[in-house]
Amino acid sequence: MRILRIASVAAAIGSLITACVFGKTKTIDPSQTVASSKSIYDIQLKSLDETSQINLSQYKGKKILIVNTASKCGYTPQYAELQQLQEKFAEKLIIIGCPCNQFMEQEPGGAEEIATFCQKNYGVTFPISEKLDVKGNKQHPLYRWLSNKSENGALDATVGWNFNKFLINEQGQLIAYYPSGVKPLAAELVSAIEK
Repeated sequence: MRILRIASVAAAIGSLITACVFGKTKTIDPSQTVASSKSIYDIQLKSLDETSQINLSQYKGKKILIVNTASKCGYTPQYAELQQLQEKFAEKLIIIGCPCNQFMEQEPGGAEEIATFCQKNYGVTFPISEKLDVKGNKQHPLYRWLSNKSENGALDATVGWNFNKFLINEQGQLIAYYPSGVKPLAAELVSAIEK
């Protein structure tokens, strides 16, 4: 009986990891979104050093790619491609990294340690937010908006691991969700930015 229970739990965990990491990309035709009373531009987001705000409204007219990040994850090398993406599309895209320690405690450091790691190892120049929760009871309002159709008017999404990506269009509408396994320079993500 115990072996069956262990096998059942292992299968459930395997399915969850597969869905979160290799899950499906979700794209949305902006004309099909439902009007939402909440705008992403109204959400307050502190910078990593927590002394200033990342004002999302200053990015109106640009696409925004929001990524939950971690420095001790198998997907951490995606920082390099995120920086390349930021440099390639600097005129039309802003990337915002959101450190999170909710997945196997893979972002344990403080603000200074995270900033040093990102700069030293990957030359990151895009904005990095304060460390925040992307799920659960303490979910940050940004991730509540990103993951709930009732708030974003487009889709429901579950952030299941580090380096999940949400793409917002120039008008502040959520237009795509990409799981961890989709690299920043993947053709499907690059083509969505180019549109």
